[in-house]
Amino acid sequence: MKDEHEFLAAADIPWTPAEGSPGVSERVLSADPAADGAELTRLARWEPGLDTSAAGVIRHAYYEEVYLLEGELEDLTLGKTFASGHFASRPPGMPHGPYRTGPGCLMLEIRYRPRPS
Repeated sequence: MKDEHEFLAAADIPWTPAEGSPGVSERVLSADPAADGAELTRLARWEPGLDTSAAGVIRHAYYEEVYLLEGELEDLTLGKTFASGHFASRPPGMPHGPYRTGPGCLMLEIRYRPRPS
């Protein structure tokens, strides 16, 4: 289960480097420590100039919802740039990325596992 919170000041949570994602820092708002990152709500901040081309196209086994709060994110596969107010909803296995950001960006990300069948 994710952490239980009845409101908290997100600004009180320190920014920490996101594991396995150089150039990305995060404020984990809620997480299930037993879920290996598949049950998570976080603010993710990408440094200006970050390019994830080396990682290639991304796929994962969990649902992911992303809402861009600030900045821009360019999808190098789609050849499109998305800005604050854009939203993505990705089911498990959906290919996405790689990405590049000129000015940097801040996003709200929510991850959750598929329901057992």
